[in-house]
Amino acid sequence: MESNLSTSFLLVGLFGNTTHTTLLYTLTFIIFLMALAGNALLILLIYSEPRLWTPMYSFISQLSLMDLLYISVTVPKMLVGQVTGDHTISPAGCGIQMFFYLTLAGAEFFLLSAMAYDRYAAICRPLHYPLLMNQRVCRLLVSGCWLLGALDGLLLTPITMSFPFCKSRKILSFFCEAPALLRLSCSAVSLYKMLMYLCCVLMLLVPTVVISSSYTLILLLIHSTSSAEGRRKALATCSSHMTVVLLFFGAAIYTYMLPGSYHTAQQDVMVSAFYTILTPVLNPLIYSLRNRDVTAALRSLLQSRRQFSQGNDKVAFQNHPNFIDHGS
Repeated sequence: MESNLSTSFLLVGLFGNTTHTTLLYTLTFIIFLMALAGNALLILLIYSEPRLWTPMYSFISQLSLMDLLYISVTVPKMLVGQVTGDHTISPAGCGIQMFFYLTLAGAEFFLLSAMAYDRYAAICRPLHYPLLMNQRVCRLLVSGCWLLGALDGLLLTPITMSFPFCKSRKILSFFCEAPALLRLSCSAVSLYKMLMYLCCVLMLLVPTVVISSSYTLILLLIHSTSSAEGRRKALATCSSHMTVVLLFFGAAIYTYMLPGSYHTAQQDVMVSAFYTILTPVLNPLIYSLRNRDVTAALRSLLQSRRQFSQGNDKVAFQNHPNFIDHGS
Protein backbone atom coordinates (compact mmCIF):
# COMPACT_ATOMS: atom_id res chain seq x y z
CA MET A 1 0.00 0.00 0.00
CA GLU A 2 2.82 2.40 0.90
CA SER A 3 4.54 1.55 -2.40
CA ASN A 4 1.41 2.51 -4.34
CA LEU A 5 1.16 5.80 -2.44
CA SER A 6 4.82 6.59 -3.08
CA THR A 7 4.37 6.18 -6.85
CA SER A 8 1.05 8.04 -7.00
CA PHE A 9 0.83 11.71 -7.87
CA LEU A 10 -0.86 14.30 -5.69
CA LEU A 11 -3.16 16.78 -7.43
CA VAL A 12 -3.09 20.17 -5.70
CA GLY A 13 -6.54 21.04 -7.02
CA LEU A 14 -8.00 24.14 -8.56
CA PHE A 15 -8.19 26.43 -5.52
CA GLY A 16 -5.49 24.96 -3.25
CA ASN A 17 -5.79 26.14 0.36
CA THR A 18 -7.71 29.30 -0.36
CA THR A 19 -10.55 30.46 1.86
CA HIS A 20 -14.16 29.62 0.96
CA THR A 21 -12.98 26.41 -0.73
CA THR A 22 -16.34 24.70 -0.25
CA LEU A 23 -18.20 27.55 -1.92
CA LEU A 24 -15.78 27.62 -4.87
CA TYR A 25 -15.99 23.87 -5.44
CA THR A 26 -19.79 24.01 -5.17
CA LEU A 27 -19.77 26.68 -7.86
CA THR A 28 -17.48 24.48 -9.99
CA PHE A 29 -19.90 21.57 -9.53
CA ILE A 30 -22.82 23.75 -10.69
CA ILE A 31 -20.83 24.87 -13.76
CA PHE A 32 -19.98 21.21 -14.46
CA LEU A 33 -23.68 20.26 -14.37
CA MET A 34 -24.54 23.22 -16.61
CA ALA A 35 -21.92 22.12 -19.14
CA LEU A 36 -23.23 18.55 -19.15
CA ALA A 37 -26.85 19.65 -19.47
CA GLY A 38 -26.16 22.34 -22.10
CA ASN A 39 -24.06 20.16 -24.38
CA ALA A 40 -26.35 17.12 -23.99
CA LEU A 41 -29.40 19.28 -24.79
CA LEU A 42 -27.71 20.75 -27.87
CA ILE A 43 -26.84 17.25 -29.14
CA LEU A 44 -30.42 16.11 -28.48
CA LEU A 45 -31.89 19.08 -30.36
CA ILE A 46 -29.63 18.58 -33.38
CA TYR A 47 -30.39 14.87 -33.72
CA SER A 48 -34.13 15.19 -33.01
CA GLU A 49 -34.89 18.12 -35.31
CA PRO A 50 -34.76 17.30 -39.08
CA ARG A 51 -34.13 20.93 -40.05
CA LEU A 52 -30.81 20.73 -38.17
CA TRP A 53 -29.56 17.69 -40.08
CA THR A 54 -26.97 19.72 -41.99
CA PRO A 55 -23.15 19.63 -42.00
CA MET A 56 -22.90 22.80 -39.91
CA TYR A 57 -25.02 21.38 -37.10
CA SER A 58 -23.33 18.01 -37.41
CA PHE A 59 -20.05 19.79 -36.62
CA ILE A 60 -21.67 21.66 -33.73
CA SER A 61 -22.97 18.37 -32.28
CA GLN A 62 -19.45 16.93 -32.46
CA LEU A 63 -18.10 20.04 -30.73
CA SER A 64 -20.67 19.57 -27.96
CA LEU A 65 -19.71 15.90 -27.63
CA MET A 66 -16.03 16.83 -27.33
CA ASP A 67 -16.78 19.51 -24.74
CA LEU A 68 -18.98 17.10 -22.77
CA LEU A 69 -16.21 14.49 -22.70
CA TYR A 70 -13.50 17.10 -22.13
CA ILE A 71 -14.99 18.43 -18.90
CA SER A 72 -15.87 14.87 -17.78
CA VAL A 73 -12.22 13.80 -18.05
CA THR A 74 -10.89 16.41 -15.61
CA VAL A 75 -13.55 17.83 -13.27
CA PRO A 76 -15.14 14.70 -11.65
CA LYS A 77 -11.78 13.47 -10.31
CA MET A 78 -11.13 16.88 -8.79
CA LEU A 79 -14.58 17.10 -7.18
CA VAL A 80 -14.46 13.54 -5.81
CA GLY A 81 -11.02 14.25 -4.35
CA GLN A 82 -12.35 17.36 -2.63
CA VAL A 83 -15.26 15.39 -1.08
CA THR A 84 -13.26 12.31 -0.02
CA GLY A 85 -10.02 14.09 0.81
CA ASP A 86 -8.08 11.73 -1.48
CA HIS A 87 -6.25 13.87 -4.03
CA THR A 88 -3.90 11.13 -5.24
CA ILE A 89 -3.94 9.68 -8.75
CA SER A 90 -2.04 6.60 -9.92
CA PRO A 91 0.46 6.82 -12.79
CA ALA A 92 -1.90 4.71 -14.95
CA GLY A 93 -4.84 6.97 -14.11
CA CYS A 94 -2.69 10.01 -14.80
CA GLY A 95 -1.66 8.65 -18.20
CA ILE A 96 -5.26 7.82 -19.15
CA GLN A 97 -6.46 11.27 -18.15
CA MET A 98 -3.64 12.92 -20.11
CA PHE A 99 -4.32 10.83 -23.22
CA PHE A 100 -8.01 11.71 -23.29
CA TYR A 101 -7.57 15.41 -22.71
CA LEU A 102 -4.84 15.63 -25.38
CA THR A 103 -7.00 13.64 -27.81
CA LEU A 104 -10.06 15.78 -27.21
CA ALA A 105 -8.13 19.07 -27.34
CA GLY A 106 -6.36 18.07 -30.56
CA ALA A 107 -9.61 16.88 -32.15
CA GLU A 108 -11.30 20.16 -31.23
CA PHE A 109 -8.55 22.23 -32.87
CA PHE A 110 -9.12 20.48 -36.20
CA LEU A 111 -12.90 20.43 -35.81
CA LEU A 112 -12.94 24.22 -35.43
CA SER A 113 -10.97 24.52 -38.68
CA ALA A 114 -13.43 22.14 -40.43
CA MET A 115 -16.28 24.34 -39.18
CA ALA A 116 -14.54 27.42 -40.64
CA TYR A 117 -14.17 25.68 -44.00
CA ASP A 118 -17.85 24.74 -43.88
CA ARG A 119 -18.82 28.41 -43.37
CA TYR A 120 -16.52 29.44 -46.25
CA ALA A 121 -18.12 26.88 -48.58
CA ALA A 122 -21.66 27.89 -47.53
CA ILE A 123 -21.14 31.66 -47.86
CA CYS A 124 -18.53 32.02 -50.62
CA ARG A 125 -19.41 28.97 -52.76
CA PRO A 126 -23.15 28.45 -52.22
CA LEU A 127 -23.77 26.84 -55.63
CA HIS A 128 -20.99 24.30 -55.07
CA TYR A 129 -21.82 23.76 -51.37
CA PRO A 130 -23.71 20.46 -51.85
CA LEU A 131 -20.62 19.08 -53.59
CA LEU A 132 -17.99 20.62 -51.31
CA MET A 133 -19.75 19.72 -48.04
CA ASN A 134 -22.06 16.74 -48.40
CA GLN A 135 -22.68 14.13 -45.70
CA ARG A 136 -19.81 11.94 -46.92
CA VAL A 137 -17.30 14.82 -46.79
CA CYS A 138 -18.66 15.82 -43.39
CA ARG A 139 -18.18 12.31 -41.99
CA LEU A 140 -14.64 12.14 -43.40
CA LEU A 141 -13.70 15.47 -41.84
CA VAL A 142 -15.13 14.50 -38.45
CA SER A 143 -13.34 11.14 -38.54
CA GLY A 144 -10.11 12.88 -39.51
CA CYS A 145 -10.43 15.29 -36.56
CA TRP A 146 -10.83 12.42 -34.08
CA LEU A 147 -7.94 10.50 -35.68
CA LEU A 148 -5.53 13.44 -35.57
CA GLY A 149 -6.50 14.13 -31.97
CA ALA A 150 -5.85 10.50 -31.03
CA LEU A 151 -2.43 10.66 -32.73
CA ASP A 152 -1.57 13.71 -30.61
CA GLY A 153 -2.52 11.81 -27.44
CA LEU A 154 -0.66 8.66 -28.49
CA LEU A 155 2.47 10.64 -29.32
CA LEU A 156 2.79 12.86 -26.25
CA THR A 157 1.32 10.75 -23.44
CA PRO A 158 3.78 7.78 -23.46
CA ILE A 159 6.79 10.09 -23.76
CA THR A 160 5.62 12.33 -20.90
CA MET A 161 4.86 9.39 -18.59
CA SER A 162 8.20 7.70 -19.37
CA PHE A 163 10.26 10.39 -17.63
CA PRO A 164 11.52 9.65 -14.10
CA PHE A 165 9.74 11.79 -11.51
CA CYS A 166 12.20 11.90 -8.62
CA LYS A 167 11.27 15.36 -7.37
CA SER A 168 8.03 16.11 -5.58
CA ARG A 169 5.01 14.02 -6.65
CA LYS A 170 2.78 17.07 -6.18
CA ILE A 171 1.23 18.20 -9.48
CA LEU A 172 0.52 21.94 -9.40
CA SER A 173 -2.75 21.54 -11.26
CA PHE A 174 -6.16 19.92 -10.85
CA PHE A 175 -5.50 17.27 -13.52
CA CYS A 176 -2.56 15.51 -15.18
CA GLU A 177 -1.43 18.14 -17.65
CA ALA A 178 1.85 17.64 -19.52
CA PRO A 179 3.52 20.99 -18.63
CA ALA A 180 2.73 20.48 -14.92
CA LEU A 181 4.15 16.94 -14.97
CA LEU A 182 7.34 18.00 -16.73
CA ARG A 183 8.15 20.31 -13.81
CA LEU A 184 8.43 17.20 -11.60
CA SER A 185 10.93 15.38 -13.79
CA CYS A 186 14.53 15.18 -12.63
CA SER A 187 15.89 14.37 -16.10
CA ALA A 188 16.64 16.73 -18.97
CA VAL A 189 13.38 17.54 -20.70
CA SER A 190 14.49 20.43 -22.89
CA LEU A 191 14.54 18.26 -26.05
CA TYR A 192 11.07 16.91 -25.29
CA LYS A 193 9.79 20.41 -24.57
CA MET A 194 11.05 21.40 -28.01
CA LEU A 195 9.26 18.38 -29.54
CA MET A 196 6.05 19.26 -27.71
CA TYR A 197 6.40 22.88 -28.82
CA LEU A 198 6.81 21.84 -32.48
CA CYS A 199 3.89 19.43 -32.16
CA CYS A 200 1.70 22.21 -30.76
CA VAL A 201 2.84 24.58 -33.50
CA LEU A 202 1.71 22.06 -36.14
CA MET A 203 -1.51 21.30 -34.27
CA LEU A 204 -2.31 25.00 -34.11
CA LEU A 205 -0.71 26.22 -37.32
CA VAL A 206 -2.79 24.14 -39.75
CA PRO A 207 -6.15 25.01 -38.12
CA THR A 208 -5.09 28.67 -37.76
CA VAL A 209 -4.22 28.93 -41.47
CA VAL A 210 -7.51 27.27 -42.50
CA ILE A 211 -9.58 29.41 -40.13
CA SER A 212 -7.88 32.72 -40.94
CA SER A 213 -8.01 32.05 -44.71
CA SER A 214 -11.69 31.05 -44.56
CA TYR A 215 -12.75 34.10 -42.59
CA THR A 216 -10.60 36.48 -44.61
CA LEU A 217 -12.41 35.33 -47.77
CA ILE A 218 -15.77 35.53 -45.99
CA LEU A 219 -15.11 39.08 -44.74
CA LEU A 220 -14.00 40.18 -48.22
CA LEU A 221 -17.22 38.78 -49.67
CA ILE A 222 -19.31 40.44 -46.95
CA HIS A 223 -17.59 43.77 -47.63
CA SER A 224 -18.45 43.54 -51.32
CA THR A 225 -22.06 42.51 -50.68
CA SER A 226 -24.55 45.31 -51.21
CA SER A 227 -27.38 43.59 -49.33
CA ALA A 228 -27.55 44.65 -45.67
CA GLU A 229 -29.60 41.55 -44.84
CA GLY A 230 -26.96 39.32 -46.45
CA ARG A 231 -24.21 40.98 -44.43
CA ARG A 232 -26.17 40.59 -41.20
CA LYS A 233 -26.84 36.88 -41.77
CA ALA A 234 -23.23 36.13 -42.73
CA LEU A 235 -21.82 38.00 -39.73
CA ALA A 236 -24.31 36.36 -37.36
CA THR A 237 -23.34 32.92 -38.65
CA CYS A 238 -19.58 33.53 -38.35
CA SER A 239 -19.41 35.56 -35.15
CA SER A 240 -20.43 32.63 -32.92
CA HIS A 241 -17.73 30.41 -34.38
CA MET A 242 -15.07 33.12 -34.18
CA THR A 243 -15.88 33.68 -30.49
CA VAL A 244 -15.33 29.98 -29.74
CA VAL A 245 -12.10 29.93 -31.77
CA LEU A 246 -10.64 32.93 -29.94
CA LEU A 247 -11.51 31.48 -26.52
CA PHE A 248 -10.09 28.02 -27.17
CA PHE A 249 -7.05 28.88 -29.28
CA GLY A 250 -6.05 31.81 -27.07
CA ALA A 251 -5.91 29.64 -23.95
CA ALA A 252 -4.04 26.83 -25.76
CA ILE A 253 -1.42 29.18 -27.23
CA TYR A 254 -0.84 30.71 -23.78
CA THR A 255 -0.33 27.33 -22.10
CA TYR A 256 1.65 25.40 -24.70
CA MET A 257 3.43 27.90 -26.94
CA LEU A 258 4.35 30.78 -24.64
CA PRO A 259 7.75 30.20 -22.94
CA GLY A 260 7.48 29.06 -19.32
CA SER A 261 9.28 32.18 -18.09
CA TYR A 262 6.28 34.29 -19.16
CA HIS A 263 3.75 32.60 -16.86
CA THR A 264 3.69 30.97 -13.43
CA ALA A 265 2.24 27.62 -12.38
CA GLN A 266 -0.71 29.37 -10.71
CA GLN A 267 -1.48 31.30 -13.90
CA ASP A 268 -1.34 28.02 -15.84
CA VAL A 269 -3.93 26.50 -13.48
CA MET A 270 -6.29 29.44 -14.05
CA VAL A 271 -5.92 29.26 -17.84
CA SER A 272 -6.38 25.47 -17.75
CA ALA A 273 -9.57 25.97 -15.73
CA PHE A 274 -10.77 28.44 -18.35
CA TYR A 275 -10.49 26.10 -21.34
CA THR A 276 -11.41 22.88 -19.53
CA ILE A 277 -14.30 24.15 -17.37
CA LEU A 278 -15.60 27.49 -18.65
CA THR A 279 -15.30 26.93 -22.41
CA PRO A 280 -17.49 23.76 -22.41
CA VAL A 281 -20.25 25.66 -20.61
CA LEU A 282 -19.96 28.74 -22.85
CA ASN A 283 -20.07 26.93 -26.21
CA PRO A 284 -23.72 25.74 -25.94
CA LEU A 285 -24.78 29.25 -24.87
CA ILE A 286 -22.90 30.84 -27.78
CA TYR A 287 -24.39 28.47 -30.36
CA SER A 288 -27.93 28.40 -28.94
CA LEU A 289 -28.71 31.93 -27.79
CA ARG A 290 -27.45 33.47 -31.04
CA ASN A 291 -28.94 30.87 -33.37
CA ARG A 292 -32.56 31.10 -34.50
CA ASP A 293 -32.70 27.50 -35.77
CA VAL A 294 -31.56 26.09 -32.42
CA THR A 295 -33.94 28.26 -30.39
CA ALA A 296 -36.80 27.31 -32.74
CA ALA A 297 -35.93 23.61 -32.32
CA LEU A 298 -35.91 24.06 -28.54
CA ARG A 299 -39.35 25.70 -28.62
CA SER A 300 -40.63 22.90 -30.84
CA LEU A 301 -39.26 20.25 -28.48
CA LEU A 302 -40.80 21.94 -25.42
CA GLN A 303 -44.13 22.34 -27.20
CA SER A 304 -44.23 18.68 -28.27
CA ARG A 305 -43.38 17.58 -24.72
CA ARG A 306 -46.14 19.81 -23.35
CA GLN A 307 -48.66 18.34 -25.79
CA PHE A 308 -47.51 14.83 -24.95
CA SER A 309 -47.89 15.54 -21.23
CA GLN A 310 -51.36 17.00 -21.72
CA GLY A 311 -52.37 13.97 -23.79
CA ASN A 312 -51.19 11.61 -21.05
CA ASP A 313 -53.11 13.61 -18.42
CA LYS A 314 -56.28 13.40 -20.53
CA VAL A 315 -55.94 9.63 -21.01
CA ALA A 316 -55.29 9.15 -17.29
CA PHE A 317 -58.37 11.24 -16.45
CA GLN A 318 -60.57 9.26 -18.86
CA ASN A 319 -59.35 5.98 -17.38
CA HIS A 320 -60.20 7.12 -13.87
CA PRO A 321 -62.98 4.95 -12.35
CA ASN A 322 -65.09 8.00 -11.47
CA PHE A 323 -64.95 9.40 -15.01
CA ILE A 324 -68.37 9.69 -16.73
CA ASP A 325 -68.47 10.25 -20.49
CA HIS A 326 -71.55 12.46 -21.04
CA GLY A 327 -71.19 12.13 -24.78
CA SER A 328 -72.12 8.44 -24.85
